[in-house]
Amino acid sequence: MTERIIYGINTVRQALNKSSSQLLRIYLQDDLGRKRLARLADEIRAQTVVVENKSAHELEQLTGTDKHQGVAAVLVADGPLDDHAALDLLRDLTDPLILVLDGVEDPRNYGACLRTADAAGVDLVVVGRSRGVAMTPVVSKVASGAAETQTVARVANIARFLKALRDFDIWIVGADERGGTGLFEANLTGPLALVLGAEGKGLRRLTREHCDTLVSLPMRGAVESLNLSVAAGVCLYEALRQRM
Repeated sequence: MTERIIYGINTVRQALNKSSSQLLRIYLQDDLGRKRLARLADEIRAQTVVVENKSAHELEQLTGTDKHQGVAAVLVADGPLDDHAALDLLRDLTDPLILVLDGVEDPRNYGACLRTADAAGVDLVVVGRSRGVAMTPVVSKVASGAAETQTVARVANIARFLKALRDFDIWIVGADERGGTGLFEANLTGPLALVLGAEGKGLRRLTREHCDTLVSLPMRGAVESLNLSVAAGVCLYEALRQRM
């Protein structure tokens, strides 16, 4: 279990509604003039959570941003799974949907991917231990509660983890502009791992070589690629559509 800082009205509200037992302390800005923040304060008072008042400057120092919206919190949450724990989890799943992010470094993209993964029913999000962004307050803010509910694994080596997935008969599909099959023509049913590469770099060579197939997203305009979190959303919801 690790302590994390979260901030933002929606993020703290989601934690309050879904995992209030994990909240250790909530910090509210002294000035409660804003209606949304005042409503949140009323919701907090209905819970048995320690509340402290902070100035806007103190909240900025705590969260590392001036976009804290007047509220922050400390919560205790399970840390990410390691390689062995992630594989143990998969042993208990009959038809897993996994999202693998190869080298994601932008916290906003990572948070958006977690939010979409949670919405699409992803069983496990996998990131690299050395080439992936950590679970920061910015990630939690963008994820809007999904950072506290989505199961995440930080593995030592993405390529080696993909190789281990073959023992579970999991079909590994990499999203790559060189993919010979279009996303909408690919079979995304059954045990599946969707693999997406880092912003601007795409899949690394070893990661690409451990995929069973590569798919590309149709691009009809002038831009050559999509933002990582947008591409993840397109891929996950096509998988969800097929699996429904």
